Amino acid sequence: MRDDSALRSAPSAPELPPGPARADVVSLWHERARRLGLSERQQPDLGALAGRALQELTGEYQALVAHAVPVMELLHQQILNTHSMVLLTDRRGLIMHALGDADFLERAERVALAPGVLWSEDSKGTNAIGTALAEERATLVHGSEHFLTVNRFLTCSCCPIRGPRGELIGALDVSGPHQGYHPHTMGLVRLSAQLIEQQLFRGAFGHALRIHLHPRAERLGTLLEGVAAFDDDGRLLAANPNACELLGVRPGAHAGYMLSSLFDLDGPAALLHARGALEGPRPLRLRSGEVVWARLEPGVAAAPQRSTTMPRVPPAAPPPRVRSPHFADLDSGDAAVAAVIAKLRAVRGHDIAVLILGETGTGKEWLARAVHNESPRRDGPFVAVDCACLPESLIEAELFGYEEGAFTGARRRGSPGKILLADGGTLFLDEIGEMPLALQTRLLRVLQERAVLPLGAGRERPVDIALVCATHRNLPDMMRRELFRADLYYRVNGLTVRLPALRERGDLPTLIERILGAPSGPVPALSPQVLRALSRCLWPGNIRQLASVLRTARALAGDSGPIRPEHLPEEFFASAAGEEVRVEPPGAADLHALRADAVCAALQRNGGNVSAAARELRVSRNTIYRAVRAARST
Repeated sequence: MRDDSALRSAPSAPELPPGPARADVVSLWHERARRLGLSERQQPDLGALAGRALQELTGEYQALVAHAVPVMELLHQQILNTHSMVLLTDRRGLIMHALGDADFLERAERVALAPGVLWSEDSKGTNAIGTALAEERATLVHGSEHFLTVNRFLTCSCCPIRGPRGELIGALDVSGPHQGYHPHTMGLVRLSAQLIEQQLFRGAFGHALRIHLHPRAERLGTLLEGVAAFDDDGRLLAANPNACELLGVRPGAHAGYMLSSLFDLDGPAALLHARGALEGPRPLRLRSGEVVWARLEPGVAAAPQRSTTMPRVPPAAPPPRVRSPHFADLDSGDAAVAAVIAKLRAVRGHDIAVLILGETGTGKEWLARAVHNESPRRDGPFVAVDCACLPESLIEAELFGYEEGAFTGARRRGSPGKILLADGGTLFLDEIGEMPLALQTRLLRVLQERAVLPLGAGRERPVDIALVCATHRNLPDMMRRELFRADLYYRVNGLTVRLPALRERGDLPTLIERILGAPSGPVPALSPQVLRALSRCLWPGNIRQLASVLRTARALAGDSGPIRPEHLPEEFFASAAGEEVRVEPPGAADLHALRADAVCAALQRNGGNVSAAARELRVSRNTIYRAVRAARST
């Protein structure tokens, strides 16, 4: 058994240019290769798995290959004409799939940089693939840093890939001639590996409740978010590295954690609201006291099992199905919303593309569904695609579909894609401003030709769709910066309407009544203090946040009602403070005189650490900063 303790305590390997610290690390790597009995001048083992053996290996890693190959294709496009290869390996370092520039393939074949060949440290000594897997961290090996002389014409950047439960399952690598080294390559490899891990997590826990977390609401849905999965009893099943850091959970050690032990919420109530189709983002307070933004994603039910066991959750627990909206359902008395509806009524049936503008949470998809339901296509499908939630590598296959065998890991019999699924109905492209430029060109062709060409298909298929798009981005500004195609913009904005933010609307009482009313039952009474708090909030999460707060309050108040200040969730006040919203929890007026002293004392106890003081006082860091500023001004 090899002793790696010295190397594991070494500093993380920096990128080029090499310095003394990096030279020391590389020296340790080479010494490890010598202890394995390797010689720098020896010829590497070029033996390769082939045929059925290689097929069986890729079959064992079916999920990894299926999610990795589209990402590899995108990565290869980004490094095209750099004389490089993109490689996917299993956890041992055996190459399972490779993409490369034709002019580099011949040189790569000389050192067996090809599927079926093992690139572990035991076989090749120091190299990016084997060393990244041995170190379990992203690793760059450049030129003479390779142990075997025959490999020193290469520069290689590799990042390990972890499975849904944090286990090491493979690696993603970009290799090319050392003259073509570029410092951005490692960044691209890291991002691509994260995309693969994100999709593996979603695929493994699609049945479970998933909570997406980040301290900033706008970072939800990006590679920076944390994701944690819970079963029906609220037990933590798994968490990605970002979520582990936020929740204070050691990666891979998830046993024993419960929803109620990680979040400052009652467990049953939290599960009830999680099943209530809360779209978020909503604020949640962690047990540490820190407030984060979260999006709760209910699991998709698995196929029925041959069992007569009754479900744990009684039939009344999930919220009743709400009928798909029409314009009348959205007209709640606000003049701006009424003007939007009037414009949409005037163009229905005229095959005019609709572009809906508005902040996150203002109800853009709800309005898009109403446009569909009021159109002659109401009996056809309504197909929604969130361009912001899908990684770039998957949007193309998701939208345009693919034929069987279009790429390794493609689903048997292929997939029709969202555009063809919307044939005869309405295609809703949410957050179209996030669509990559290359796919904007393909979408424009579909809209012009009324035909779609799936990946790997030999002929186009006709399609008849109505198009509704939505975005919170400034598309004209994106056009000026060449981030959005002008010709596509003029195709999608036949009629542009803007949904006002909740803070701009004058129908808050009606919205509250509708959210709390049927089909949930009689509308509970709201105390004057609650009405005042709701009316003074600026609602950064808009209608989604309002619905989340009200449903939580109703559950905490019980069937008897009324809803009082203590029934408003604590995270409502915490998020209000963090967003400079002038809403205070019950009794806050009595605390103002004590706040500065309490904050100063907490800071002193915690050695000036603002985060620790905020956790102790169970407030946001912004509250601490404001209290300090207020104390200094008095």
